[in-house]
Amino acid sequence: METQNWLIKQAQLNPDRLAVSDGQTSYTFAQLLTVVKADAAHLAGLTTQARVGLLGKNNLLTYRLALALLSMGKTIVWLNWRLASPELAFQVADSELDLVLVDDALMRTEFDQCYQTYTTVLARPGQAVELQATFASEDIASIMYTSGTTGQPKGVLQTFGNHFASAIASSLNLGLVTNEQWLCVTPLFHISGFSIVMRGLVYGMAVRLMARFDPVAVEEVLATEPITILSAVPYMLKQLLQQRQRTHRAYQPAFRLVLLGGGTIDQATLAACQAAHLPVVQCYGMTETCSQIIALSARDASQQLGAVGKPLFTTQIKLMPTTHEIAIKTPALTPGYLKQPAKFAAKMVDGWYLTGDIGHFNAAGFLYVDGRKDEMIISGGENIFPQEVEQVYAAMPGIEAVAVVGQADATWGQRPVAFIVGQAQPAQKLIDYGYAHLAHYKVPKEYHFVAALPKNASGKVQRFKLRQQLAK
Repeated sequence: METQNWLIKQAQLNPDRLAVSDGQTSYTFAQLLTVVKADAAHLAGLTTQARVGLLGKNNLLTYRLALALLSMGKTIVWLNWRLASPELAFQVADSELDLVLVDDALMRTEFDQCYQTYTTVLARPGQAVELQATFASEDIASIMYTSGTTGQPKGVLQTFGNHFASAIASSLNLGLVTNEQWLCVTPLFHISGFSIVMRGLVYGMAVRLMARFDPVAVEEVLATEPITILSAVPYMLKQLLQQRQRTHRAYQPAFRLVLLGGGTIDQATLAACQAAHLPVVQCYGMTETCSQIIALSARDASQQLGAVGKPLFTTQIKLMPTTHEIAIKTPALTPGYLKQPAKFAAKMVDGWYLTGDIGHFNAAGFLYVDGRKDEMIISGGENIFPQEVEQVYAAMPGIEAVAVVGQADATWGQRPVAFIVGQAQPAQKLIDYGYAHLAHYKVPKEYHFVAALPKNASGKVQRFKLRQQLAK
């Protein structure tokens, strides 16, 4: 199946419609096509490789260069600028890049000649170049590396067909309104950010870029600009609610919802959202599915607290027998991992993709995620999911952050051990608190107070490092 170059198509259909803005500079689709053609002319001849790395912040130049690369038929390898240089070097080598476009502010002295700044590239004489008018649906548009919390990350292949299927499923779930404008504060190197860019091209929708998340700055935009949707994670939502409680500023009437990924919200946060008349649609997705595949509407949130929702129109879900691992089918699913076909094949069973998450359905058909299969602790034959224990202790006064891992135990097989950031407290007090909220076998008996939890560049806790600490 073939798909058209979405930028060219929108410039034909909606030339004067707003395509993108950073709050100071804006482009209509016709203007955007013009500047992207000029950017592509500067990029022409830099590499004969099919893949080009992009290391950039959320700004118009990163956005423009991404569209230029796609329109030239190149695959974007999105690189996370929060990574250490050796981590970036691994991904550059793994994807066999000889060109990485680097935001000037992100250039490092240790980078070699394959890294070239935006300024250097855009100062090159332009060459005649024709933008690609069509793409095969199976063509690889982008590659994103997974977080790598348990080892080396994998390059996830994302096709044009995957992105299109994701955009359509999202529109069927959230709907579309006239003059839709999506605020993008999540990084473009994450699927939560780049999917907004791709939706903008498919829908003919405006994308409002922000360089980073700051609750004061985001509230200013929501209060003064006609934003309709904001993508956020729970941390961002809580910061915005706290900011709104301080200022009591109302958002523009056009604003209609927060799309929340990266975890469900608790009762207190949900109540605060409802008091602020702030609709929140919670969703579940992954890099392998080009964003959301399951969602919980704002109207169902109170009755289904903790659920991730029901599958979107194009998604099928089932639980595997015995393990209850969540398995999915969706046209948004990646065709595989870069140069690692065996790892992807190991996740496929009779056409179903195994997510690695364990879950259950309630009587109303809503899906709940209990935890990661590879993080589950089996103690005395009982299954313990660290996330459940962590959510309980996170609500305890004096605790700023907590992570629970399993440690080998001669009697029980494994036992839960907690690492805590926050005010030191007696172990018995922590145990008693756990007993009041959890089954006794789930309550850790050993606690380690630490200055910080080890996290990767995406902010995910690296539990394997905590297990390594226990093994010393």
